[in-house]
Amino acid sequence: MSRVLRIELRRSAAIGAAASLAALGSLAMYFAEGISFSTGWIQLAMTQRWYLALLWPLMLAAGAWQARREHRSNVGELFATTPRPVSQRVAPTLGAMAIAAVAGYLLMGVAGAAWIFDTAGYLPAEVFVVTGVGALALVAAAWLGLAVGRLLPSPVTAPVLGVAGLGLLLMLPLATRPFGWLGLILSPAAEMNMPGDYATVPGEVSAAQSLWLAGLAVAAVLLLASDTWRNRSAAVLPAAVGVALAATVIPHENRLVTDAVDPVARELVCAEGEPQVCVSRAHQTLLPEVTGPAREALAVLQRMPGAPTRVHEDTFAYPDTYPEFRTDTVLLRVAAGRTGQLANKPNVLVDVVSGAFSSPPACQNPPASADQLAAAHWLMGTEPLAPDREPLGRPDPGYVVEDASVEAAEVWAHLRALPRDEAASRVGALREAAVNCLPAQGWLR
Repeated sequence: MSRVLRIELRRSAAIGAAASLAALGSLAMYFAEGISFSTGWIQLAMTQRWYLALLWPLMLAAGAWQARREHRSNVGELFATTPRPVSQRVAPTLGAMAIAAVAGYLLMGVAGAAWIFDTAGYLPAEVFVVTGVGALALVAAAWLGLAVGRLLPSPVTAPVLGVAGLGLLLMLPLATRPFGWLGLILSPAAEMNMPGDYATVPGEVSAAQSLWLAGLAVAAVLLLASDTWRNRSAAVLPAAVGVALAATVIPHENRLVTDAVDPVARELVCAEGEPQVCVSRAHQTLLPEVTGPAREALAVLQRMPGAPTRVHEDTFAYPDTYPEFRTDTVLLRVAAGRTGQLANKPNVLVDVVSGAFSSPPACQNPPASADQLAAAHWLMGTEPLAPDREPLGRPDPGYVVEDASVEAAEVWAHLRALPRDEAASRVGALREAAVNCLPAQGWLR
């Protein structure tokens, strides 16, 4: 059997399909929308799943293309006279296409891993589950393409099937509204785009998708091995059972992946020594870059009474997951740039000092950004300047810089014109108003 499988791998479309899969997937990850997986491994696994919108139709077409081989060779009648059942004859082809699908998908993952190997630290188990479900989706696509190609052995079957698969995946989110959970079951690419820093894929979602894809794969095998229309009709049953079982596993809610947050990824990891500087586990490799300027900022803040003594990463996660607000702690936004290094490193010092004038998330009267920036620069003894928007060569989608430097410079000049004690009193009052959620407007102007 292994010899037959090796021959099938060499002579079939398997190697070409695997190479096309790896090449197209890698190019899409790097160039289609920029590198969105530099934060870590789960982001890489989810980005791979997102591009199944292209790769799933590709494997569908590859399967249909392969199925025409028997038809082109005109050996169908000869094979039908042999005592071997159809299931045994098609097994090597199924195995070869499955190996191609898995190998191409893993090669795509290796290409992405080469970019983040030195910078990604947190490796949750969900990475392997998400990758496994993606590979299963491609195997199911290849086998379904084989089955359809055997039923319709036409030169146009493969391209038509590929286009139909692409259209199906693109239309599923719209077609399944308002039942987003159903679209999540049926499409392995759904809700996988632009994963956040603390993103994850819930286990119920992966289990439901696995049941559906396994049912689809079994249905494709039965369809491929069936010789009568009665058996072919019955082959639909495993797919229907897969959907039914998946519907019992997945919560009937929308945005299950989009709103999912990995609590372990948000856990804090702290640098050695004092004062305390901590970042999330998802950003643990960025801790050395954060620690130096963060501690320098805390030293600047000690010029103010009641100053904070710790810096923690702001682990806010959309839509409403906030870190604990403490008056002795500055929350700092941390983001990885496209190279996996700290995106906002040139701005950490200012961000920490100005962050000391932030209010709790639910506060309705936070200080204006210009006032926070002016107070920070008064403590630092420097003039407010426009923040570095492209510290690593391009704007980072995970780090949004608000430029309040022009207005802040005016407030800062007003502060500098005041006697030092008066200015210090106003800066201290701004800090007290901010952390206690009191009206803060007018203290510096």
